Amino acid sequence: MTDKTQRAIGLETRGMTKTFGSLVALDDVSIHVAPGTFHALLGENGAGKSTLVKCIMGFYQPTRGQILVTGQERQIPSPAVARDLGIGMVYQHFTLVPCLSVAENMVIARGDVPNLIDWKAEKAALTQFMDSMPFRVTLDTPVSALSAGEKQKLEILKQLYLDQRFLILDEPTSVLTPGEADEVLGLVRGMADAGDITVLMITHKFREVTAFANHVSVLRRGQYVGGGKVSDMTTDALSRMMIGEATIRPPEARDASVLSDTRMDLVALYVDDDEGLPAVEAVDLKVNGGEIVGIAGVSGNGQSELVEAISGQRPLRDGRIFINGRPFEAKRGDYHSLKVFGLPEEPLKNAAVRRMSVAENIAFRSFDKPPMAGLGWWLRPVEIRRRGAELIASYRVKTPSTETPIENLSGGNVQRAILARELSDEVQVLIVANPCFGLDFMSVAEIRAQIVAARNKGAAVLLVSEDLDEVLELSDRVAVMSGGRITHVVEAAGADRNQIGKYMAGHA
Repeated sequence: MTDKTQRAIGLETRGMTKTFGSLVALDDVSIHVAPGTFHALLGENGAGKSTLVKCIMGFYQPTRGQILVTGQERQIPSPAVARDLGIGMVYQHFTLVPCLSVAENMVIARGDVPNLIDWKAEKAALTQFMDSMPFRVTLDTPVSALSAGEKQKLEILKQLYLDQRFLILDEPTSVLTPGEADEVLGLVRGMADAGDITVLMITHKFREVTAFANHVSVLRRGQYVGGGKVSDMTTDALSRMMIGEATIRPPEARDASVLSDTRMDLVALYVDDDEGLPAVEAVDLKVNGGEIVGIAGVSGNGQSELVEAISGQRPLRDGRIFINGRPFEAKRGDYHSLKVFGLPEEPLKNAAVRRMSVAENIAFRSFDKPPMAGLGWWLRPVEIRRRGAELIASYRVKTPSTETPIENLSGGNVQRAILARELSDEVQVLIVANPCFGLDFMSVAEIRAQIVAARNKGAAVLLVSEDLDEVLELSDRVAVMSGGRITHVVEAAGADRNQIGKYMAGHA
């Protein structure tokens, strides 16, 4: 067997360039990932990280440039060739078959599975493999019964079983609790330190970079803009590399004097999922005016169904919703009279009409009221455009004109446009779901500041986010949702993220 210190392989890109028509997705990118290192790849959405990785994995062919594996130039025309070179990838979302066991998932991942499988021999070989690993997952357990952390471990074990010695991890902790994330990354870092593997991790979490990576490369607008040893970097320096000279809006100061009585009261809510199975059970939660209550939880624990039920997109099986003591039925009249507003997940899909203009989308709340309408029904396009222009300027929405289809805007500007619509009136209750997912630093700062500003004006804000850092940054109180239930509520100030993580995992 090859000596352990020789197992990890290095990889280098030289002058990597990839164009799609007139779009230059990668522009002369050169990075070097040394054997046995844990290397982080940072950059905002659209910076070129995914394109670079897809070129390495053989999904894309570079327009120009070279890939060197262990110092030798290699052509990688397909993922199968990447696999044969020892390069494997753990994707952001699980690629496991839930109804099969751990052992079955590992065996079917091979490229040489026989038509007739000798399971006794396979399990014996898998047991021997597991005994050589620093972590393991029980072979006979169905994948559907594994926790998120165990599934992520299995994804990594699957690559090691295939003898992949250069691992690309794509946002590997996005579905993990803080404890699970630290455990998985710690185990992988240990294997890199031992010389077993080399790791290239795509992430947006500075905490994970500083805690686990020993080298970092930063991309911006398709170009390499800096990097080096993590120990020589600060988070401020990394942030400046990612965003350039752009000015980020500072966090909104909190006004402690605006706290008032309960504005939103969720009483014994029960909601079913698309298969008719319980997704939300016995949820009781109060949100006061001038307060942000953040719901933290691992994806798939009922958060989406809860937001859909509150917003009227999914029926309640049981329970009641009260706004300022009055029943709320999620109808247009209730939204208007009780002043309930929202920013749903994926607003281009769930809160906009893609082909209608920015001004028209901004007008949805008030198009049938003066001055945008006369005689109760006669629309006034001039007034719709005028009001749209005012809010576009006020909320700094970058758009060529008020008449531009909203689908042509960037994700951050779609968010700003919808927030402009939802926050331009008096707001009693604001319901927000994953408001900053996939957005650039400037958009994230702007949108978070707008949410806090609504809270400072006395609104009751219910924030649902799978990003625990976002929940802790924005919330006054944190409610943990696990298995469809609220299992823990705590003041955000001084909250223990590891304790919250245990409740998220259902272990507390």
